[in-house]
Amino acid sequence: MSEASPETLTLRIEKPVAGGRMLARADGAVVLVAGALPGELVVARVERSGQGTRFARTVRVLEPSEDRVGEPNPCGGCVLAHARYERQLAIKQQIVQDGFARLARQTIDPPAIFPSPADGYRMRARLHVEDRRIGFFLEGTHTLCDAASTRQLRPDTHAALDALILALGTTADDVLAIELAENREATERAVHLEARADADTARLGSVTVPGITGISFSHPRSPRIHVVSGDGRVTDRFVRGEREWAVSRSASAFFQGNRYLLDTLVNHVVDRLGSGGGVTDLYAGAGLFSIAAAAHGLAPVMAVEGDPLSAAELRRNSAPWRGLIQARHAPVEDYVRDRRLVRSHTVLLDPPRTGLSRRGLEGTIALRSPRIVYVSCDVATLARDARAIVEAGYEMTELALFDLFPNTAHVESVVVFDLIG
Repeated sequence: MSEASPETLTLRIEKPVAGGRMLARADGAVVLVAGALPGELVVARVERSGQGTRFARTVRVLEPSEDRVGEPNPCGGCVLAHARYERQLAIKQQIVQDGFARLARQTIDPPAIFPSPADGYRMRARLHVEDRRIGFFLEGTHTLCDAASTRQLRPDTHAALDALILALGTTADDVLAIELAENREATERAVHLEARADADTARLGSVTVPGITGISFSHPRSPRIHVVSGDGRVTDRFVRGEREWAVSRSASAFFQGNRYLLDTLVNHVVDRLGSGGGVTDLYAGAGLFSIAAAAHGLAPVMAVEGDPLSAAELRRNSAPWRGLIQARHAPVEDYVRDRRLVRSHTVLLDPPRTGLSRRGLEGTIALRSPRIVYVSCDVATLARDARAIVEAGYEMTELALFDLFPNTAHVESVVVFDLIG
C-alpha cells in the first residue's frame, strides 16, 4: 500500500467491518473504506481521521472483485448495493462472526441466514422533506437523495408519496419528515407528517390522497397525534395452520420493516419460546411476538413496553387476547427489578439498537429464566450482551440471521440462550 497523494491512498481491502465499510491498512494504520469489497485494490480519498483510524471513500477500483455488480449508490440504505447479493449475505455472516469473536469472545461457525428480495422490501420508513421533495439522506450527511433510486420502497408507494406532496401544495413547506407504514400487501398505507417547529399546523387541514389510507401529523411542541384523514393505523394479519391473529400499529410506532421476512421471523421466534411455562416479552413494542405467542398457546404472556406510543398500540392489540396476555407500560429496568413479577420459562428480548442497559441486562440475568431469546438488529450490542449472559451461566445454543435490510450492512439476529444446570 502506498500513498498516491496527500489526499488519496492506494489500498488492498482486507475484510468487512460493522457498518459496511471495509478494513485496509496504510503503513500499518487502519483505514476504513466505503464503496469497496474484500480483496479489491482501490484508490480511496481520505475523508476524515480520528483516534488513529482514517475514513476514506473509494474513488477508483484498480482490481475489482468478481462480486462487484456496479458502482456504489451513496443514498441511504445502499452501502452494499454494489456487491452481488450472495456476497452481501456472506459479508454479514462474517461481520457477525467477527463481532462475537471480538466482543463476546466466542468463536462461532457462519450462522444460517434467511435471504430477502431487495426490491420493495420496506414496509416502514422515515423520509425527509425539503423544497417539496421527499427522499432519504446521502450516507453520513443531511443532503437529500432520491429514495426511488434505492428501490427499497414499492413503485406505488413512491407514486402515493408524490401525490401527497402535490395535494399538500405549499403546506408541504411545513413538513420536516414523513413516517410511512404499510401492511405486507400494501393494501393499507398510513403516513405521519412531522411538522416543523415554526409550522402553522392549521394549514394541514383535511387532505385525502389516492393510495394512502390514513394521514396524521404532530408538532414538536406537543406529543399529541392529529388524524387528518382516514385511519392512521395499518394492520397485518397472520395465518399459520389453524391459528390466526392480527397486529395493528400507527405510522409512528416501531415495527419490523421487511414485508418478505415478517412471517419467517415471527414463526422462527415463536418456535423457540418453549412449549409451556409462559413468556415474558420485554421491549414488546406493538405486540408482534407477544400476540403470536398467545395465538400459539404459550400463555401466560407478560408484555412489557416502555415507550408510551408503542405501549398504547400493545394494549389495543392485546385486547382480544385478554386473559392470555397482560400488557404493561413500564421501563424494562423497573419491571425486572421486582423479580417476583416474572415467573416465565422464557424471556424474550427485542431491545433497540443500543441493546440492553446495564440495569436491564443485570435484571434480566437475575431472573434466572431457563431460556432467553434475544432478537437484535446490532451485532456489537448483541455480542456485548451475549458475553455477559454466557458469563452468568447460560449457553448460547442457537444463532440465526435474517436479512431484513438488503443492500445494507445491517442484519437481524435471533439468539437462544439456555440456562446451564
